[in-house]
Amino acid sequence: MPGRSADGCQRRALPVGVQTFRKMREGGYYYVDKTPFLDRLIEDGTHYFLARPRRFGKSLLVDTLKELFEGSEALFRGLAIHEGWDWTVRRPVVRLSFGSGDFENPAVLPQECLDQLDALAREAGVEPRYDTGPARFRHLIRSLHRNSGRRVAVLVDEYDKPILDALEAPEAARANRNYLRGLYSVIKDTDASVHFTLLTGVSKFSKVSLFSGLNNLWDITLDPRYSSICGYSERDLDEVFEPELSGLDRSRVREWYNGYSWRGEERVYNPFDILLLFGKREFAPHWFETGTPSFLVDLLARRGVSSFKLDRMVADDELLSTFDVGDMATEALLFQTGYLTISGHEHWGGGTTYWLGYPNREVRQALNGRLLDHLTGRTARLPARRLPLLKALSDLDWPALEAQFRAIFAGVPRVGPLRSDIARYEGYEASVFYACLAALGLEVTVEDASAAGRLDLALRFSGQIYLFEFKVVERAGAGSALAQLRERGYAEKHRGRDEPIHLVGVEFSETDRNLTSLEAMAA
Repeated sequence: MPGRSADGCQRRALPVGVQTFRKMREGGYYYVDKTPFLDRLIEDGTHYFLARPRRFGKSLLVDTLKELFEGSEALFRGLAIHEGWDWTVRRPVVRLSFGSGDFENPAVLPQECLDQLDALAREAGVEPRYDTGPARFRHLIRSLHRNSGRRVAVLVDEYDKPILDALEAPEAARANRNYLRGLYSVIKDTDASVHFTLLTGVSKFSKVSLFSGLNNLWDITLDPRYSSICGYSERDLDEVFEPELSGLDRSRVREWYNGYSWRGEERVYNPFDILLLFGKREFAPHWFETGTPSFLVDLLARRGVSSFKLDRMVADDELLSTFDVGDMATEALLFQTGYLTISGHEHWGGGTTYWLGYPNREVRQALNGRLLDHLTGRTARLPARRLPLLKALSDLDWPALEAQFRAIFAGVPRVGPLRSDIARYEGYEASVFYACLAALGLEVTVEDASAAGRLDLALRFSGQIYLFEFKVVERAGAGSALAQLRERGYAEKHRGRDEPIHLVGVEFSETDRNLTSLEAMAA
């Protein structure tokens, strides 16, 4: 509620779920000024495309542009763009949004499109004509240009939702994609009547599949200049939300919710997470819980992608753009939906290589919890094991730790698809082990590289370092997991931290389908 914080700063209303710029400005809500980005967009080009994960402020950005082009000067007073903008010029705006509606039935999209176009035409005093969405869209744009004498701003929010909603019904998804391809091609056909275009969505569908008729879009998704066009930066928290920060551990805020990167110098926060944190005053997976990642988890399992691999994926520009019905690269899907982000990139050989990883603790912890449920058939019962596992690690109680993991693996069905989801048996067991630790919110690093080689898993917890190596005992020449840890000197890399280091060898049996031993020693 508005009022004053503990240190006397004036508090404002939290804009949770507010997607309209007018309501934001007139309602006394906190507002992060994104108008410098809009000024640059309009100055530099004409047709743009922007992809960001759900609940990142795309709809508010589109609505801000609408009010700007329509000349709503009062709403922009005090913002960066106000003084330099020509408020005597008012442009007609065609804004379409596919954020609502059930598009699994392919008959819904054409009717929804016609309904929106008809409403826009009536509001502008244009007589609707033609029976198809693309023809009516074309007629509306050209009529608005002719009637006003000014070229039109075309804004499309959630451009891809009709396709994403129907991904589990591929025929419907293809029908929606084909319809949208015809609709969006109108923007290029009417270029002489269009002043500015912005399409926003979650996913970047390949130009061949969806934008073949609109190949003049400037994709700013990975443009470093626009990396924080959506989301909140550290500076935004300091300057705009200062009254809400009182009483919160800033380092913990950063650990939980910061970390999204689109090649910019700074990483950003998911706005939804931050606003819910300020409102509820508790750390929880606020953003994650608003989605339904069951489709994603099932897909990862079908493709044999272990949780062990998610925090160290590699992609290039082409792979991150490989997204279409029936052709979704795992890396592109995870990145575009916000479950992975760019942890680093390097230009090499005429292209760019991207390293992908979890953006923050929220996603790492919550997603691995879902993956653990899938891998174990929900037998892990992690909430009940949370305290015993953490206590065993903290107390260096290795028998207790072994007993907890034995119980987790013993509950997994011995037949069925669960274990065959991961091609390598050792990979499956390591995936369960890693997912369990990550779902507890622990700081875990997979395949930690050093001069000695690649360690399977490194964990920092309670001021101590744990180095894990996994082995399958039946495998010829496998040797002892603990002996390998000792012999290869994996601990040397970590000695500079001045924290106790523990070597933990974990062995599994392919025959017994369980953990057979967990041995540990001080390094």
